Amino acid sequence: MTPPQPPANRKLKTMRTTTLGTQGPKVGVIGLGCMGMTFSYDMATPRDDDTSIAVIRQALDLGVSLVDTADVYGPHTNEELVGRALTGGHRGRAVLATKVGLVVNDPTGGPGNSPLFVNNGRPEHVRKSIDDSLRRLGTDHVDLYQLHRVDPKVPVEETWGAMAETVAAGKAGHLGLSEVTAQDIKRAQAVHPVTSVQSELSLWTRDRLTDVLPYCQEHAIAFLAYAPLGRGFLAGRFSSFDDLPKDDFRRRQPRFQQDALRANLGIAARVREIAERVGATPAQVALAWVVAQGEHVIPIPGTKTPKYLVDNAGAADIELTPADLADLDALPAPQGSRY
Repeated sequence: MTPPQPPANRKLKTMRTTTLGTQGPKVGVIGLGCMGMTFSYDMATPRDDDTSIAVIRQALDLGVSLVDTADVYGPHTNEELVGRALTGGHRGRAVLATKVGLVVNDPTGGPGNSPLFVNNGRPEHVRKSIDDSLRRLGTDHVDLYQLHRVDPKVPVEETWGAMAETVAAGKAGHLGLSEVTAQDIKRAQAVHPVTSVQSELSLWTRDRLTDVLPYCQEHAIAFLAYAPLGRGFLAGRFSSFDDLPKDDFRRRQPRFQQDALRANLGIAARVREIAERVGATPAQVALAWVVAQGEHVIPIPGTKTPKYLVDNAGAADIELTPADLADLDALPAPQGSRY
């Protein structure tokens, strides 16, 4: 299925900016998730590093300054790619974010139900991982160092304390958490300031609107929304299960199964209707809705395609009216769980 294209007469304005909370650096209101450049939904599709590097640099040109990666993506290859993209004077234009706390257990999935990833929040792992990440990224510091997942076997205070050491050593500028509860944030805050929290947020994943996001807003913590396009679904890229590539992991996700996907098409259709009304693409409307959830709410859609990058960046120019937002808020919950 061919996704809707941006209106031909729309020209991008200068990217609007916000900050990572009240103490963090200035960033564009739209960020860039880099995972899919080396660690994609469809693992059968060959990597195109040259295009991905060009996309990262084009993002910086467009004011999409927050560049998000992680040591586990690949593993390691994503940080290496981002590091290559930021050579030649580009590093200073990026607010560079990476993560620690997940490791690949078995790239093949292992026997039986072995998990692909396992948690590792041990302080010694954090201390080693920051140096490894900096080497792969080709920089002496990252602007945001995030705990990818809290390790249930390690008190978050211990992991966070080791991450705070990276700030004291000048290896990280700020610290963030990912996929946590408000209680996790509170415990981490007692050790060192939390600059950002990253969780899934989109028109079909709104769980964090009732707990974590209000806590972040109360405490001036930025909220980084990953998968803000519903893994491409809200952009109108899929109309049936068969539209998914053969080896695409979305084929195993509940919301993309045949019956659920057919039911969920009504959500995508309604987003498209609203997009036509405001003169934008469905992707831009979906991203603009995320931006509208708060001053420091920053969607970080992933893409490795130049035209989708421009489309995503254009969401910063979309001004949704209260009526538009009310219509989007009224969308039904999707059929199927996230995973």
